[in-house]
This record gives sequence, structure tokens and C-alpha cells, in this order.
Amino acid sequence: MLLPLYSEWNAKINLISRKDIDNIYERHILHSLAIAKIIQFKEGTKVMDIGTGGGFPGIPLAIMYPEVDFHLVDSIGKKLKVVLDVSEKLELSNIRASHQRVEEIEGKYDFFVNRAVANLSKLNSWVHKKVKKDNINEKKNGIISLKGGNLSEEIENFGKKVELYQIKEFFEEAFFETKKVLYAPLT
Repeated sequence: MLLPLYSEWNAKINLISRKDIDNIYERHILHSLAIAKIIQFKEGTKVMDIGTGGGFPGIPLAIMYPEVDFHLVDSIGKKLKVVLDVSEKLELSNIRASHQRVEEIEGKYDFFVNRAVANLSKLNSWVHKKVKKDNINEKKNGIISLKGGNLSEEIENFGKKVELYQIKEFFEEAFFETKKVLYAPLT
């Protein structure tokens, strides 16, 4: 369902490496869904996807959680054309997209998801005033990042409690060997 849509768009603009498009399910969709292994968003949750690019992790999560509101944000407008087209073709009514920088967005959100957009301290500086104070999910409102490699310095520099989950514990594919889900509560 997603491969034909993304293949068509990838031929027009480079969303995903041309040699990587055949791995979209593992390296982009399944990777995005690793977030669902650490939290099951409740109905009414508001999630901002920071630097969504072609819609990852936002679109796979919006498919999985139709009762959750997703706001996909990117500073590159042509990528949001893909997000809007894919969400329209899949009839996803729980997605809206903004061609803006995160700092310019108004409103409050429960969670801020992303795929290796920036380090945790920078993400926090962008969103700390946008976090809803009341929690409706099992985890406190905060940042959920998909990252790879050694994150010890980034976590140490953040200076607040962080939970780190090894994605290889959820999925057996070799791609996930060094991939992690980082969760930082902000409320």
C-alpha cells in the first residue's frame, strides 16, 4: 500500500535513497512503528512529528492510531506535498501538515516524535513551552526520538531523566542492531 505511493513520489523528488526504496517497509515504516513498542497512544492524544520529511514516523503511526491527532511539520515544503498526497490517498483524516519551523508552531501537544532530527537538548529548546501539562497516556508527555549509535553524551548533556530502548529487542532485522527509541518525559 505505501510502497507504490512512495515509489511514485521518490521518482519525482528524492525522499528516500533510490537504492533504499525497496527497503521502505523495514527501514522507514517498521522503524517508525518502533515507537508503538514503547507507548500505545490513547484516543485524543496530540502528537507533533518534527522534521517529518516524507512522513516518517508520522504516517505509519497515524495509520496505527486513527483516533490520535498527528501534526506533521517540516521546513521543506516539497516533502510536505508527499505527506499531504499520501494521507489523502490513504484517507487519513487524523493528519495535518505544516510547512514551518517547529519554533513557529502554536498550540500544545502531548508528544513530539522525530527521526534523528536534532539532539535532545535542541529538541527540548524547541518544544518545552508546547508540552501539555496534563497527561492522558501511561507515559508522561515528552519527546520520543528514533536514533542510532552511541547516545551517552547526548543523554548526559540533556541532564534530565531519559529512557532508552534498543529496537533490536523488538525486531530481529539486522538494520535495527544499533537503532534506539529515546524517550524524554517533559512534564
